[in-house]
Amino acid sequence: MSKLPPKRRLLLRGAGGLIALGFLAFAIHAATGVGGDTFFEVWVYCAVMVGAAASCLARAILVRRERTAWLLIGCGLLVWTGGEIYYEAAVAISGSVPIPSPADAGYLLFYPLTYAGLIVLLRERIGSFPFTRWLDGLIAGLAVAALTAALALGPIAAASHTDSSLETATNLAYPICDLTLLTLVVTAVAFTGWRPDATWSLLGAGMIVLAASDIAYLFQSAQGTYVEGGILDAAWPLGALLLAGSAWVRPPADRRVVARGMRVAVVPVTAALLAMGVLAAERAGHLPAAAEVLAFATLLLVIARLSLALRRAGENLATSEQMATTDELTGLPNRRALMADLEAAAGRAAAPGDSHLLVMFDLDGFKLYNDTFGHPTGDALLTRLGTRLRRFGGAHGRAYRLGGDEFCLLAECSPAEVDPIVAGALAALSETGEGFHISASQGSVLLPSEAGTVKDAMQIADRRMYADKATERTSAGSQSRDVLLTALRERRPQLAEDALDLGDLARALAEAVGMSAEERDEACRAAQLHEVGKMAVPDAILNKPGPLEDAEWEFIRRHPLIGERIIGSAAALVPVARLVRSVGERWDGGGYPDGLAGEQIPLGSRVVAVCAAYAAMVAERPHAVGMVPARAMEELDRGAGTQFDPAVVAAFERVAVERGLAPARS
Repeated sequence: MSKLPPKRRLLLRGAGGLIALGFLAFAIHAATGVGGDTFFEVWVYCAVMVGAAASCLARAILVRRERTAWLLIGCGLLVWTGGEIYYEAAVAISGSVPIPSPADAGYLLFYPLTYAGLIVLLRERIGSFPFTRWLDGLIAGLAVAALTAALALGPIAAASHTDSSLETATNLAYPICDLTLLTLVVTAVAFTGWRPDATWSLLGAGMIVLAASDIAYLFQSAQGTYVEGGILDAAWPLGALLLAGSAWVRPPADRRVVARGMRVAVVPVTAALLAMGVLAAERAGHLPAAAEVLAFATLLLVIARLSLALRRAGENLATSEQMATTDELTGLPNRRALMADLEAAAGRAAAPGDSHLLVMFDLDGFKLYNDTFGHPTGDALLTRLGTRLRRFGGAHGRAYRLGGDEFCLLAECSPAEVDPIVAGALAALSETGEGFHISASQGSVLLPSEAGTVKDAMQIADRRMYADKATERTSAGSQSRDVLLTALRERRPQLAEDALDLGDLARALAEAVGMSAEERDEACRAAQLHEVGKMAVPDAILNKPGPLEDAEWEFIRRHPLIGERIIGSAAALVPVARLVRSVGERWDGGGYPDGLAGEQIPLGSRVVAVCAAYAAMVAERPHAVGMVPARAMEELDRGAGTQFDPAVVAAFERVAVERGLAPARS
């Protein structure tokens, strides 16, 4: 209603208030007998029913959302009211109404229209839902219907004294339709996860009031105790008003209802107990056949539901076990699966002349690829490589992904087949494209000849893999570094000599702050090469004994960018070039060239900055005397939190004391 124009909202609220006042006046009359019978029991009663139907129809006309559902429910109330108006007119003319009559047609037509409206509304509110939710709703509805049939249907049928089979069928049609309505209401509530919102609460209450009123009326009529104009007559307009009110409740946000744990069993168990109670009562005394059939159908559906639950639980267990041993990204078995397979392999003997081969792989160049092309592209690369390794491993053994960029292969082969298998796996884990090259380092071990236990096999393969990776690193990266250091030595001999010692110090500090082996290697090279850009700075500026002028500082501030371009021209040193660019940044954001602050600065750059500052302070220069180590450490402490990362400074002090570069401070 909130989206309607203000005048229209005011009009609707006014009409709703009038309908509510009319019902209140009718209810007071029904309870006390105050007022004229014809005015209240005919005119006010029918006006309230027409108003309720008009409210639902207005909702369908004015609001596009759920239009069909409320149109059907509104039409249902309208034909019900039409039957009521015919009934009152016929009574006024002839004093009685035959059964069946057009009034019964109007009353009974209310049910299929309302059924359809409820189903459409349920579909639009909840959307698609699993078959088990349908089954739970049907079980609950049948159980309620069986209980209601046992309590009300028998007395109504027994008390219906008539020789007309058509009249008896008409009288019984009402409780049967009401039982169906109750079944549908309970089913709808089950679909909400037994947590109905305001709309379903009002709608369900209205349907229950209408159904209960019909059953009570039929029972009293059959017993001859019904009094027209009594309080029971107020129940029908009350139910209609609840339906009308539910039409204007704002639909809640969509929510996903998931039943877990004991909630899954509550519906079938409760329904089964009700059904068994009805069947037990049938043994003790005569109950309507409909109640017995409904109870028996409920038990059959409960059995089917529990069978589905057991099957799904088995499927979920199998899925959970598979997920626990499968890498989510590549679909390969994971480390957990490898350890289980390795334990099994270690516990059984290989074929004569064969051994169990464990090969561990770590990708080379993947970090640079990931940084350059982005994580989604990196994930796609891992998936491609994993697929290739699986295809290759399928003919020789089983492939695994251990996490990150680490893969593994477990095979059974002869010693002569080891090298071809390893070479084939390395080829599967290699890819070259424009601007990148991915390869892998490997470490292999044979069981049981080289390792008797799973732990030993993993340690040996891991150690050999990283030894192979270290050998790879010393090729392209080291050669490029050596070329640059040679050029620096020719241009600035002192800078080149200092770089070698600074690299060793940076590696130790990188290890102290928890960087990986690859990151430590990059930090070491960045420390050795961070002065390369100064080859473009004039000697007069570098060797100037006094303070630098602003223009001279511009030369100094550009040297990290120049160094980045020079170093980055070697593909193997691109990660190092990125660290060199940020060595001049400050923790407080006042550095250069990008004004980065805090953890925006790469950790490797922060490590190199502290090492370079310390080395510069203690070094002897033509224009300055070097500081004693203790004084240099004080300067680093003074700059912690402004120029330097405080955590890196603290780690550097520990490294300096351990290496004898500075005395321990009390």
